Amino acid sequence: MADTIASPASVPGETYRPAYRSYALGLLLTIYVLNCLDRQVINILAEPIKRELHLADWQVGIMSGVSFALIYTMLAVPIARQAEHRHRPAIIAAALAVWCGFTALCGLARTYVLLCLCRFGVGVGEAGCTPPALSLISDYFPKEKRATALGVYAAGAPLGVLLGMGFGGLVADAYGWRAAFLIAGAPGLILAALVVATLKEARPAAAHQAVAAANRPSVRETVALLASKQTFWLLSLAAGFKMIFTDGQAPFLASFFLRSHHDEVAALAAGFHLQPVGFLGMSLGLINGVMGVVSGWVGGVLADRAAARNLRYVVIAPAAAMLVATPAYIAALYVDSVQLAFAFLMIQCATNVFWAGPVYSSVHGVVPASMRATATAVLIFIINMLGTGVGPLFIGALSDGFSGALGQGTAAGLRSALTVASLVSLAGVFFYWQASRSIVADMETPA
Repeated sequence: MADTIASPASVPGETYRPAYRSYALGLLLTIYVLNCLDRQVINILAEPIKRELHLADWQVGIMSGVSFALIYTMLAVPIARQAEHRHRPAIIAAALAVWCGFTALCGLARTYVLLCLCRFGVGVGEAGCTPPALSLISDYFPKEKRATALGVYAAGAPLGVLLGMGFGGLVADAYGWRAAFLIAGAPGLILAALVVATLKEARPAAAHQAVAAANRPSVRETVALLASKQTFWLLSLAAGFKMIFTDGQAPFLASFFLRSHHDEVAALAAGFHLQPVGFLGMSLGLINGVMGVVSGWVGGVLADRAAARNLRYVVIAPAAAMLVATPAYIAALYVDSVQLAFAFLMIQCATNVFWAGPVYSSVHGVVPASMRATATAVLIFIINMLGTGVGPLFIGALSDGFSGALGQGTAAGLRSALTVASLVSLAGVFFYWQASRSIVADMETPA
């Protein structure tokens, strides 16, 4: 357990033994995996839901993206403000119970409207996860290890995709898409109890909390500082454009294979004694999960090493990763073989989470420790409004337009929409490059 140093003035990252830091990071990673699983399981279920509820692609975009992102982004900043001075593990535990409960309720929804309302509820809960979690991690770990730790946490996203896609597809094949939602929400209360029992608040002891709260920067002060940090806004836009593509294509990738390669997918699935949805869930989940974990960890490690040599390299690396990922993804959309398409997707996914460690650590570096949770929430607000909010609806509307008005058909129309979105995301390269020119001047000297 925690071995705290008595002095309240001690550096937060040095107040816990390495064993406890590793445990806390592992627990937070597990929670984030469940966070992303519950958020992403709808993606492998999109085609069965669309068929049962008779939806258009733009409605799938709203169901998977807008209905979640609106409430998530609206609540992220207020919850982060609470996390600046209240007990962060308690906030995480409460949020965990809420989003898992609403995930289960998605399985009981009988109409499109009710399903969207349940997705609102998932967003309410998940808004209370990442800002306090990232703030805790930055307090647990010293500055020279922070990007690596944040990169490990970010690996929860691809792991969540792996489990959400794989588990969701198999359960949907066996028991229907509703059962997948019900089972996905089940672990929440157990993990919430574990958080309450074992996760420690990294701030000074209670006797010093009043002073910490009194010195807490106001929203006006935090926004004023962020307004002066060009790097913050450039990185927010860079990551946001990346996520327009990443989050936007997620609900449609399995649909793309079912529409464009149905016979080959069915034949491959039969070879593994699976149905097409289950096969795609396992395949796409493994590709995203395994390669994404590698991507998040490598991105964090390289960011820590780059910061020790030249701070500009920290944000140039994610730009280079995007330049590799985009042509690989486009190639996956146009090759005739499913196996070859999977190979190109592996290249793309190997760089998919590369941005997380560099961006989160850089954002935490341009603000004081007392503003990290709020700065993270503003960053997440921008990323999710562009990514989860705009991305799926943008691609869904493009797909309907290419399929209907331009007469391409549902398969070719979706391919064209995914291609356009991947090219639009390249705007992030420009913002990363601009951030590399301002990051040195904007950097604070946090603990």
